[in-house]
Amino acid sequence: MLNRCILYTPNTRLIHIPTYGRGVMTSWPDLEPMPNSLVNYGVTDNGIAIIELASNSAGAPLEGDEVGPNTYTHEMMRDIDTAVVKARFNDDVSVILITGHGHKFFSAGASIQMLNSVTPGFKYNFCLHANETLSRLEQTPKLVICAINGHAVGGGLEIAMACDIRIARKDSGKCGLPEINLGVLAGTGGTARLSRIIGKSRALEYMVSGELMAFEKAKEMDLINDVWDGSLDEFRQDVLDYAGQFTLPYKATLAVGNIKRSVQSGPEMPFEYHLALERELQAALFNSDDAKEGIAAYVDRRTPRFEGK
Repeated sequence: MLNRCILYTPNTRLIHIPTYGRGVMTSWPDLEPMPNSLVNYGVTDNGIAIIELASNSAGAPLEGDEVGPNTYTHEMMRDIDTAVVKARFNDDVSVILITGHGHKFFSAGASIQMLNSVTPGFKYNFCLHANETLSRLEQTPKLVICAINGHAVGGGLEIAMACDIRIARKDSGKCGLPEINLGVLAGTGGTARLSRIIGKSRALEYMVSGELMAFEKAKEMDLINDVWDGSLDEFRQDVLDYAGQFTLPYKATLAVGNIKRSVQSGPEMPFEYHLALERELQAALFNSDDAKEGIAAYVDRRTPRFEGK
């Protein structure tokens, strides 16, 4: 028997999700460390892969009850890469949710201690690999939601900008690209992505000033989708419930992947080419079982049950 759950989220949005006789809410899964113990990974029972950044200011693994700024090093980027690929190849995963450990920081970006101890050649290849990792995250044909649980500055914001949807916890921090204060630029996609998201003039102003902005200001500029109130535990549960509406059987995940591909790749090509790409992606979806189910359900006036096929 079909039931319908109404979720009330902190931004006052009502989300109607069919439950098919079972509860929508899912709990935070048990997380396991990736090889370098700088990223924790787990999958919920409804197909949400959690990627949690966890490191101290030197970019080393957290110990005990330690809460760090979750700065990243080459080792953390390798852990992120491993987690992204793991989620990509898991057919049971529909959504990727990336967040930071603790209540203070999503991520403070690259470890300054690490950068101060390596050669210019290492720094170049470090940025190259980080760019490749975030591009892989950005191009993964699954929805990627960033739960910004605290400050997201420098490379932390660069990670967030590689995600599809960004939701921040109210009064938990600020965001921005202050690399100018170190005599460098935001070199892990910062200049490229920020200018595309908020426009060249505003992006340039924020990057050359190094100014940090409140999450509410970032929302005004469409850098952040929503800002939600609540404790850290409430925020995590709310984001998890929000992500649940994009999992099977509620959404056609093949369509989500093709929509993402068109939106991510299309704007970088001439308009007519983008229209051609859109047509080809649509043609592929018309041949899917989920399209047949969605159209038949509409005609039959019932809620579709998608299978990701």
